[in-house]
Amino acid sequence: MERRCILFIAPLALALANWLPNQVTAAELEEAQVTQVVQDVKVVPSGAAARPAAVNETVRHGNAVQTGVQSRSELTFKDQTITRLGEKTIFNVGKEGRTIDMGNGQFLLYVPKNKGGAKVKMGPVTAAITGTTVLGNVYPSGIIEFTVLEGSACISLDRVGQTLLIMPGQMVVYDPVLMRLEDPVEVDLQQELSSPLIRGFRQLPSEPLIQEEIQSQRQVVAPNGDLDRAVRAAGAASIETATPDQFMQGFNSLLVRYPPSQVRTLVAGAIRARPDLTDRINAAAGRVRRVQGYGKDAKDYKSYKEYKGKEVALPECPPWNQPVQPFIIAPLTPQINSPEKPPNNGD
Repeated sequence: MERRCILFIAPLALALANWLPNQVTAAELEEAQVTQVVQDVKVVPSGAAARPAAVNETVRHGNAVQTGVQSRSELTFKDQTITRLGEKTIFNVGKEGRTIDMGNGQFLLYVPKNKGGAKVKMGPVTAAITGTTVLGNVYPSGIIEFTVLEGSACISLDRVGQTLLIMPGQMVVYDPVLMRLEDPVEVDLQQELSSPLIRGFRQLPSEPLIQEEIQSQRQVVAPNGDLDRAVRAAGAASIETATPDQFMQGFNSLLVRYPPSQVRTLVAGAIRARPDLTDRINAAAGRVRRVQGYGKDAKDYKSYKEYKGKEVALPECPPWNQPVQPFIIAPLTPQINSPEKPPNNGD
């Protein structure tokens, strides 16, 4: 009898050990504390009237937080995940699992590393992140902008299964007219720090990591840096005075030599130095990415593979944009005696 009891309890204990951490991790995003309120911020309980939000109050699953004009708010979850809301934004608290549901508006999301990751639901688009800081905007028109400040994200267009890996210093846009995710573009991270969702709040825990990314972007175009030397080798006196052809010659010479994991930093720095050539820089980088992809030596790629399957369920995420197959309705084959195909009287 004692042995049977042990045999029964052992697998039960193992099952509980595997189940409880997942349940606790998921529950950590089902309620949050309001840690900052700027002007008109309301809590909207399910089935009840909206009321003003107060600092330090707890908002739970089923509630929404809504901000008015020129208003902002910050919510901090149990695992120290931070969600910041810009003006005219609706945020639904506690969706299934570790999913954060953005109704519409501006938001910043910081998810600590090794804390279970999260999914961000933005209408038809979902982003899976593991230890990342992102900025986003869901416009009333249906356009969605999504920028990674540090870490990485796998963004998916749910309806057609289009997925794309977004690296630090990149922004991707969802176009509701074309119904696809556009190719990612490089952004100036220093300019992104001027967002009211960053400068109007306390310093983010990930601020040192964002600064590392900014420094990497700057080093590319520093005096006597890689790009400076390559452009001068192409016959220009400096990056600023180089003709478009001289600049692109120097830039392309670096593209073929840079490790795949550092191409995005080179592109971001080049765009920062010559914004007039943004389209040509992105086009050249896109061609190289399709050949090289992101190498397995990349820090963010390692992090992505390490957490895959252990935290949120991440889809397979290619390092470049995949074309979406058009949905074509196949014509019906007419029956022999149908109106579309009259019977053959000669038979």
